[in-house]
Amino acid sequence: MAHWRTDPEAVAQAVALGDRSAIAQAITAIESSNPRHRPLARRLLQELPTPETMTVRVGISGVPGVGKSTFIESFGRMLTGMGHRVGVLAVDPSSVRTHGSVLGDKTRMPELSVNPDAFVRPSPSSGTLGGVAKSTSQAMRILEAAGYDVILVETVGVGQSETTVATMVDTFLFLGLARTGDQLQGIKKGVLEIADIVAINKADGEHEKAARAAARELQAALRMVYTGHAGWVPPVLTCSGLTGLRIDDVWQTIGKHRDYLGEAGLLAKRREQEWELTWKLVRAELEDRLARDGGVRAIRDDLRRQVFGGDLAAAQAADEILRVFDAQPHGPSA
Repeated sequence: MAHWRTDPEAVAQAVALGDRSAIAQAITAIESSNPRHRPLARRLLQELPTPETMTVRVGISGVPGVGKSTFIESFGRMLTGMGHRVGVLAVDPSSVRTHGSVLGDKTRMPELSVNPDAFVRPSPSSGTLGGVAKSTSQAMRILEAAGYDVILVETVGVGQSETTVATMVDTFLFLGLARTGDQLQGIKKGVLEIADIVAINKADGEHEKAARAAARELQAALRMVYTGHAGWVPPVLTCSGLTGLRIDDVWQTIGKHRDYLGEAGLLAKRREQEWELTWKLVRAELEDRLARDGGVRAIRDDLRRQVFGGDLAAAQAADEILRVFDAQPHGPSA
């Protein structure tokens, strides 16, 4: 089989045929941080076919312990049972030392990862949200070119990762958690402002009553927040990823959200996301060039010592780095 470093066009053709090894190779290519691999990855992406029909892109986040992976496992099994092909991109935090993925998604989704109609892939962030946005956006294109019509993007649920993923998908689903005697746990106001749908997970057994009460409470709060708003008001559902209870309601609500946006709205959203990706790629390239620049590297350690010693302000150090960078030639081969 062709390798992306020697024949990216052949790998792209194999991706279009649904070859799982080629899909893995293609995603590896776009995740590579080696600047020499970037032109090859771009050639590969350019050769990928565009899906004839618009796919479904769903971002999924939630509070710690909410059971995202269990939910995605059940949700993905349900979708493949309905005839869909499901791609899962699990955005992982990366080890600072190894820049590797640490969550082991295939062990957390044991059935879905071996399902022939699903493809589960951790998407290491290399320590930056920009890395998440760049690699995950392009990985979605690869999975779509391979015939996966539903793409689920799981976030770690920390920091600004939810906002980052929300800008890459059609519908953003937030999973909440309720426990007897407690209110909804850990839900941040900022997340609710970007959520299109909220689902209270683990709503089964002895926790079902508390989950339903929490859902009613949150729905009433959201209606107040959206008073006078003529647009989409995020519905609050209850479900259980463990038992599969009412996860079909979640899928139906995703469909209602897509109907609300309409084909024109979805297309406009995708075009805006593509333009955002353009700038993310530009910023990533500039950051790489700064890191590789000989002049910058020559002064970096000295500036670092001065900043650490309190002899130089960060703004002054930044100005000096940019001054040196601007003074260097930056042609196509630089």
